[in-house]
Amino acid sequence: MATWVIKDSDGNVTNPGINASEEFVQANFDYYEAPAEPSAPSIEVSSRLWRDAELKENDIAAQTPDWPNRDNIIIYRAALRAWPASSDFPATRPVLGT
Repeated sequence: MATWVIKDSDGNVTNPGINASEEFVQANFDYYEAPAEPSAPSIEVSSRLWRDAELKENDIAAQTPDWPNRDNIIIYRAALRAWPASSDFPATRPVLGT
């Protein structure tokens, strides 16, 4: 099963997406577009997703005054937030100091 774009003889989309097997589409429609392969997210998108996960993972530590290593976590979080605007983005990820 895949999502297919059905078109008319002029190439206009008549149905933007039906979920069907290739055999069904071939048997019932004269003009259609094969489903596109899903593209991998760009390195920038992947890097931002990683950064967002890192920020979420240590939210509680940053908000708890007596959390061990809290000062380093706060510095790390600031580096994570500044990272996308830096010249190091996305090549060099910030690292949590100890």
